Amino acid sequence: MTAKIEMNNVVKSFGSKEVLKGINLSIEKGESLVIIGGSGTGKSVTLKCVLGLIKPDSGSIKIDGQEITTLETHEHDILMRQFGMLFQGGALFDSLPVWENVAFGLIHGQKMDKISARTIALKKIKAVGMDESVADLYPAELSGGMQKRISLARAIATTPDVIFFDEPTTGLDPIMADVINNLIRQCVKDLGATAMTITHDMASARKIADKIAMIHDGQIIWSGTVEEMDNTDNLYIEQFIHGRAEGPITNNSDIVA
Repeated sequence: MTAKIEMNNVVKSFGSKEVLKGINLSIEKGESLVIIGGSGTGKSVTLKCVLGLIKPDSGSIKIDGQEITTLETHEHDILMRQFGMLFQGGALFDSLPVWENVAFGLIHGQKMDKISARTIALKKIKAVGMDESVADLYPAELSGGMQKRISLARAIATTPDVIFFDEPTTGLDPIMADVINNLIRQCVKDLGATAMTITHDMASARKIADKIAMIHDGQIIWSGTVEEMDNTDNLYIEQFIHGRAEGPITNNSDIVA
């Protein structure tokens, strides 16, 4: 069976800094994969390569068996309509009311009329556990946790085949982080979507992952289920999930991606 997302030997450098050194990943349709790893290991660059925001220097990235690294701009724009994205900072538009933020992809990507788009936006707002009364508020009037929920509503509004989550619980207290994790899990399940998440939050990884992959020094060094992770003797995994200073992972603060 063709994987939903497949990366083969993806390499990316910025100047003399080689960030991705041959990434190999396969995500099945409907599967939730979480990529863990420390700061500067290549998680964000991997995600941006799949999204097409960064072009790899070499290697293959396929969605449903289609090579995407060679797509023309208009072809890539069509592909992007299959995707939903929850950005690390929420990335809501301050000048738009909540409902228009949620409906942004419907209005500007699918050219849906605003009346129909608002109807869908209200349903998605309810789907993330919020009352329709917030629809006409502006992002600045919402708490951080509420903004994250609205960002999730926007990510699922277009009923995407694939949803990407960039550090979805960053900046949230543990209780709100767990609420967001539960919502992510439920929304992905309801849509039957494939999910790719990058995070260093192990509580989040455990909650939303079907499989976990660890990236270190620009390569995937381990992958498996949460249960397999808890029983592995891989020293890198053990050090990371337990947050130990001592171990094979050192602080590579000079790596910037």
